[in-house]
Amino acid sequence: MGMIGTVGLVLHPRRDSETAIQTILSWATARGVTVLGLPEEVDRIHCSAIAVEPDELCKRADLLVSLGGDGTMLRTMRLIAGLQTPILGVNLGKLGFLAEIDVNELPETLSAIDEHRYTVEPRMAVRTTLKDGHEVTAFNDIALVRIPGDGIAAVGVAVEGHPFVRYAADAVIMATSTGSTAYSFSAGGPIVSPLVEGLLVIPAAAHSAFNRAVMLSANEKVTLELLPASGTLAVEVDGRVMGHLSPGDHVTVSAVSGAARVVRLGTTTFYERARRKLRVNGSAEVD
Repeated sequence: MGMIGTVGLVLHPRRDSETAIQTILSWATARGVTVLGLPEEVDRIHCSAIAVEPDELCKRADLLVSLGGDGTMLRTMRLIAGLQTPILGVNLGKLGFLAEIDVNELPETLSAIDEHRYTVEPRMAVRTTLKDGHEVTAFNDIALVRIPGDGIAAVGVAVEGHPFVRYAADAVIMATSTGSTAYSFSAGGPIVSPLVEGLLVIPAAAHSAFNRAVMLSANEKVTLELLPASGTLAVEVDGRVMGHLSPGDHVTVSAVSGAARVVRLGTTTFYERARRKLRVNGSAEVD
């Protein structure tokens, strides 16, 4: 008996996923596997896929398949956050960090997962509660970002209630190791192995004398307070604006260990993906 009885699909909003969908449906039909999709996406899927609400999709699926790129993977991870359901990322287009396979590898990959021939990589999330009481979860980063023309991001960082550093910057980013290769990387942050569970706090375009990133343990709570000199800041959760903060406001960010599980088949390593995606090779001195 295989492990997969039900597959849930999450689609990139624009990229053509027809080939991938047909491949999954053929594989599923041959094995009596149910395929679920989200209501707003299922009309793009063949009629044999069943439209269910996100909660039901997450509860019923033995495997979630994300068709797209890293953005679709992040959305799938946020959807399933806190459950043990493995997520298979299928690349449609550019090489990503999170997706594991290309469309042509789907049939053998689904069979490998069905036969338990795979590993999972746990991914940490970061979480905070916004001013309106809404709890948000990110797998890349939560960033406090200046609004052009409205003053800098002046932010005090306290760890476990102890004031530590005050940044003046365009943004202050709290990134997971997953997010170390995203916004944090463009702000000059380090590449962090996905096996590291920690919270990276980094200013983007710092105006302050101290402009370094700080790496904290996943067990430490971080509070960010908007200082009197700050403008109004947007709260970006994996790049989506989810709220705004004013001087005097604060947010507490905490880590959620192993909040999602990404399927790995061992075909490429994180370091190979990083070399290709970020053009990591090094100095001309050593070539």
